[in-house]
This record gives sequence, structure tokens and C-alpha cells, in this order.
Amino acid sequence: MSYKNFPMVPRVIFGRGSFNQLSDILAPKRLSINAPFIFLVDDVFKADTWLTSRIPLSYEDKILYISANEEPKTEQVDDLVEEIILNTKERPSGIIGIGGGTLLDLAKAVAIMLTNEGEAKDYQGWDLVKNPAVYHVGIPTISGTGAEVSRTTVLTGPSKKLGINSDFTPFDQVVLDSELTKNVPTDQWFYTGMDCYIHCIESLNGTYLNAFSQSYGDIALTLCKEVFLSDELSKTEIQEKLMMASWHGGMSIAYSQVGVAHAMSYGLSYLLGTKHGIGNCIVFDHLEEFYPEGVKLFKEMKIKHNISLPKGICADLSDDQLDTMIDIALDLVPLWENALGKNWQKKITRKKLKELYQKM
Repeated sequence: MSYKNFPMVPRVIFGRGSFNQLSDILAPKRLSINAPFIFLVDDVFKADTWLTSRIPLSYEDKILYISANEEPKTEQVDDLVEEIILNTKERPSGIIGIGGGTLLDLAKAVAIMLTNEGEAKDYQGWDLVKNPAVYHVGIPTISGTGAEVSRTTVLTGPSKKLGINSDFTPFDQVVLDSELTKNVPTDQWFYTGMDCYIHCIESLNGTYLNAFSQSYGDIALTLCKEVFLSDELSKTEIQEKLMMASWHGGMSIAYSQVGVAHAMSYGLSYLLGTKHGIGNCIVFDHLEEFYPEGVKLFKEMKIKHNISLPKGICADLSDDQLDTMIDIALDLVPLWENALGKNWQKKITRKKLKELYQKM
């Protein structure tokens, strides 16, 4: 039997205000005055001088503001790489992603594509990347996706939604400053936090489960329950605990896998452009059959935070469109195998998936 030898983020800094140390972190990594640091920043911060004024720019360093309203696309990665190459004298010293999962995934993908030929879509899959990425740093401003810790960058390509899963994908450095999450709107905070919660449920109930993933999953699940069900925590404690839940949830799936909700939400995302967090919630709401306890608790959290999910998003879809979503979902073999075991094809049929999608 061969065991996974997976990479972890080598350097992590945690603590409120740790963002202020970014200059000290980056300085030794600068290759030359002509090799800039490129900051990919969620454009919601464009007018937020509290954050942007603290980004340490010098020499040719640049901030590129990017909308996170849509899921990241392979084409978007290619455009960013081209823009960076055309406007820098030398290969960048590093790529720094500041934002939620979309920005972190884009930062990882751009760092990879600056050193690998071809287009981003060519690398969707497992272990297709040949060359190490340029130095890259992840700074989450919302918690839950686990993108700050994972070895994948999930992208929607021309024919599929699939990550660039490789040993070169993880960040070289992560800055976990929970203060950066203080202004996240409640619904977005909930949807992204539920991404973490669903990571835990899928990992802990999967056939790939082992002591490594269970230890991280248990911690993440406990933290999620505290954050979303307790009335005892201060705002600061909620921000700090959810940031750590996200980290542990990401670590849990690093050595196992996600399951039914993620597979089906990839279908929604590919066809309808549904954002990942809310897509997971829409799907998970209907998965009592697979995760009875997890869904029951999810519904309690939904009520407590007064969240109403969109309904009827698949109501007017044609059979062809439903088939496209089913194809995307079924293509994610490791997710189904984790959720339902080696004989998963006997347990999940196209008809079953179609019925589930039609409820959403």
C-alpha cells in the first residue's frame, strides 16, 4: 500500500494585527528591485484604506483588484498571468492573495502558471504541474474555505470545474489575522463558514477517514459548533475560532476527501455560476439521506442565524442542462468513493442525482 506524501504550508503566522508584519515577511524574499511583489486583492477592499494602506508596496510592486463575485476561471488566470508578464521587467518575487477562497485560489494558480507553460486548463487534475510555482502567500479575509491550507486551486474551466491539485500548489506562507474578517456580511460569513462545517461532515463520514484526518476534523467540527451554536463567545473569539476551524477543516480533507455536497455543488457552480459556499449550503440542505446528523445540525444553525437559502434554482433547467451538471458531479470519482465506498456507482444513479437537483 502506498501512502500520500502531501505537502503542508511551511510557514504560518497567527494573531490579530499580524498583517502588519507582512513587510518583514516579504523583504527577504525579494529577488531584485525589478522583480515586484504582485498583490491580488478582493476589490471589496478598494475603498477600505484600513486594509489597503497597510499593504507594503515598494519599487515596482503592484496591487491588482479583482472581483470575487464569480468563481475563479482558468481563463481569468491566463489573463492575469499575461498582464503580469507584459507589465513586469522580471519574473515577480512573489504573488500575495488577499481575500476569500476565490482570491486565494487565483493567487495559487497565477503563481503556478508563471513558471509552467500552456494554459491553466491544461493543469486541471492531479499532479500535472511540472515546475515549482513562484513564491506565494495567502492572507484570508474570510474564514471557512480552507483554501489557505489546501494543495488545490479550484477553477472553472471550459469543460469542467476541477482543481489544479499538486505539491506546488500550497502557499509558502500564510498570514492568519482574524481582524481582517471583522467586516464580513452575516450571510457571506455563514455560507463560507458552512463550507468548513461541510468539509468536516464529509471528511468524518467518509470511507477515506483515518486518524490523521479525524483528529483535524474533530477539532474543526467542535469549533464550528461553538461558533455557530454558542451564545457565549465574543466577536473576537468567533473570528479567531472560525479562522482555526477553517485551517483544521482544510487539513482534515488534505488527508481524506470531501463528498456528496461538494461533488454536486461543483455542478451548480459550473452551469449556474453559483458561488461555492452558498452552493454547498443549497445542496447540503437536501442530503439527509447521506449525512442525517450533519444536515439536522445545519438546519439548526440556519434557523439560529436567520438564513434563508435560495429556492428553485434548478426549476427551469432543461434535461440537457441537468445532464451537464450530473456529468460534472459524477466526474469527481474520489469524492463519490470517499462518500459511498468503492461500489459508489451502484448507490448513486443519474436518476437519483436529477431528482436531488430538481429539489434545489
